[in-house]
This record gives sequence, C-alpha cells and structure tokens, in this order.
Amino acid sequence: MKLHSDNTQQYQTVTGYDASGVEINAQRYQYSLTVMPETPPRAWNVARFEDLSAAHFEEIAKDKPDVVVLGTGERQRFVHPKLVASLSAMHVGVDCMDSQAACRTYNVLMGEGRKVTLALIIDAGA
Repeated sequence: MKLHSDNTQQYQTVTGYDASGVEINAQRYQYSLTVMPETPPRAWNVARFEDLSAAHFEEIAKDKPDVVVLGTGERQRFVHPKLVASLSAMHVGVDCMDSQAACRTYNVLMGEGRKVTLALIIDAGA
C-alpha cells in the first residue's frame, strides 16, 4: 500500500523494514539510526531500548524537530518523561510505537512536510 505521494522521492523515505533492519530509499541499515526528511540517516548509538538515556534524546534535540517518532522494536514501549525532558522543554512531542508503525508514521508525516525525526532502535541481537 502506498503511504506517501510521489513528490517525496528527494527525501529520506522508509522503503522497507523487518525485525533485523530498515531500508531508507532502498538502502539497507541493520543498526539503530535517526532519519530526517532532508538529512541522510545517521547511526544512533542505542543497542537496546533499555540502553536509552537522556543524552540520546539531547542529541536528537539538536536537530530541532517538530516531532520525534520513536520505534521501540517489535513491541511498543514508552520512555520515562525524564529521558525526553530536552525535547519536552522545546515543546517537541515524542511518540513511542513499535518500529513498523513508527516507519509508516514517519513516512506519512514526512509526506505532509513535517520536520519529523524517526529514531529507530534496531536490536542487532534480535
């Protein structure tokens, strides 16, 4: 099913995903990363959900996104509000969802022209 319009081809779009990785513009990544529409994907030093710290979200805050979509793996998990305080202080929402839903949501928001960051945790041991 098509989730975005054709005019998004110049942007970083999720083109596929599974438990072991994600494809951005048909290039495969098998490690945690952050993705923004106009910025190439960047490695995100998070091996597992349990490893998340405030510093991980402070790194994302530097990009000044409108919203952050956090993909937490195969199941939805929620971060403690203390971890996302840097984003909350900027009035940036963090939506936590399973990684497949996060990828779909990112594509929709990106297609709407939003300054969205997809923060995707890919557990290399999964």
